[in-house]
Amino acid sequence: MNVRRSLFLHSDLRRRPYDMLRSMLAQVDPDTPPHGPDGPVAVLERRMASVLGKPDALFFPSGTMAQQVALRIHADRRGRRAFAAHPQSHLEVWEHRGYSVVHGLRCHPVGDRHRLMTLADLSSVAEPLAAAVWELPQRDIGGLLPEWDDLVAQTAAMRSRGAAVHLDGARLWEAQTYYRLPFAEVTALFDSVYVSLYKGLQGTGGAVLAAEADVIAEARVWRRRLGGDVYDAWPLALAGLHGLDTVLPRLPAHREHAVAIAAAINADGVARAFPDPPQTPLFHVHLPIGPDAAMRAADALRAATGMELFGRVRSAPDPDRCSFEVSIGENAMDLAPDEVVTHLHELLRHAT
Repeated sequence: MNVRRSLFLHSDLRRRPYDMLRSMLAQVDPDTPPHGPDGPVAVLERRMASVLGKPDALFFPSGTMAQQVALRIHADRRGRRAFAAHPQSHLEVWEHRGYSVVHGLRCHPVGDRHRLMTLADLSSVAEPLAAAVWELPQRDIGGLLPEWDDLVAQTAAMRSRGAAVHLDGARLWEAQTYYRLPFAEVTALFDSVYVSLYKGLQGTGGAVLAAEADVIAEARVWRRRLGGDVYDAWPLALAGLHGLDTVLPRLPAHREHAVAIAAAINADGVARAFPDPPQTPLFHVHLPIGPDAAMRAADALRAATGMELFGRVRSAPDPDRCSFEVSIGENAMDLAPDEVVTHLHELLRHAT
């Protein structure tokens, strides 16, 4: 089905290879070498280290690999095999427990799966921890962020127990629009930081791990062991650099648009947007229909109008309700808040 407009961040609408390559070509010098100190990967690593305020940084083909490597290093150095993370951490939910199968680590899911983890939750873990992980924002509960003072207290408490503190910063770029602090000030709380080149920056894939130089040196060995030392990684790095240059400056506007769309949805009452207001350019829309009905209605809406509202829906304890994620990018910037509300009404009409 031909998609003409989309609210979905990773819609194929703006991800056609020809269009993405053409936009990247406008950002690269014809004499740029593919490898070496002036190649896109090395340039990206130096720039990320600078932006994130860390001594060194290393490109990885995926965030899954980058995070597991970071936790493996922290665990080996401390002689501990357990780490703490939110019950809906990406490590726990989306990676088939690779941390355990590949690296022999154990996860302590901390706190209520529908709320942010707290200092009390973290303090309740009795086992000595190799590391604690914060996902900023916590995607699967609507993009929520801890308040700054809470985050400072939590990271300090874990460090005082001898645990490394690691940031799952897949959406750190979006989180910064709420904290409104320099990236380096946020990441100074953490021993290691992973950031995605694919999500908010809208690259074609890839990730970067930033930390002290000795940690990155060890991570480089693990990258080779796990098959992540890609020789021609420059296209992914180049897309990441393009995102830093062209998308990152737009994220404050994306957050403002998220707030406006969520307000319009909640004022209308056809659905519910949460959080209200969104803390970042990411929020969830809760629908008064079940997931199967929502997917059928989405297909019908797309066929009738060319409008794509989401890629998938999330089930809920109530079988007659579901939700979907909204991450504001350039696709959504083309949609006025009242248009989104109109499309939600249309979606529900198709569900009847």
